[in-house]
Amino acid sequence: MRGARAAVLLLHGGRVDALEPPAALNLPALRMKPFATRIQRAVAREDVFVGHVRYQHRGWNGHHAHPVADARRALSELYEVAGPVPVVLVGHSMGARAALRAAVDPQVKGVVALAPWCPPGESAAHLGGRTVVALHDESDRVTRAGDTWAYLSRARDAGARTHGFRMPHGGHTMIRGARQWQRLAAEATAGLLGLAPLPIPPAE
Repeated sequence: MRGARAAVLLLHGGRVDALEPPAALNLPALRMKPFATRIQRAVAREDVFVGHVRYQHRGWNGHHAHPVADARRALSELYEVAGPVPVVLVGHSMGARAALRAAVDPQVKGVVALAPWCPPGESAAHLGGRTVVALHDESDRVTRAGDTWAYLSRARDAGARTHGFRMPHGGHTMIRGARQWQRLAAEATAGLLGLAPLPIPPAE
């Protein structure tokens, strides 16, 4: 990590309410490993650290918003070792919500949100100057794609640059069409770090 020019932190999904720590064999965390591998390949020629945020609790847990505290702690630990490097946060579901909140950190240049949990009323006022790339399948029955598009609209109103990809498959688990999800996430991450062109949704 020391000597890195930039960093990517991945945040996996979880539950609405759960105070216990994630299990040793944690499916949401395992789901993010192929994304990390694809991102590492996309930034392999640069000194970019790619790591995972560890959660103390499995759930969001209401006003506690525990994963947000975990993300902020991870950012602090990163800066202690690598200095104030530019960061991209890549999150799925609950992890995407935590990433979007943690993007208040001035070193966070952007967020890649995968099937994010963006409930109505979730503030995006802090995202001015950031870039948010969201991927969501309209058939997702766990989190609503409509909420994601509404969140991106609020983020644009706050001065953020936003791109929303309507994924043709994958639901919430991103299993069907996984390679397309992973490819777009990696391309978006590299684009947010200025290492490649940022992918733009066809509708834009």
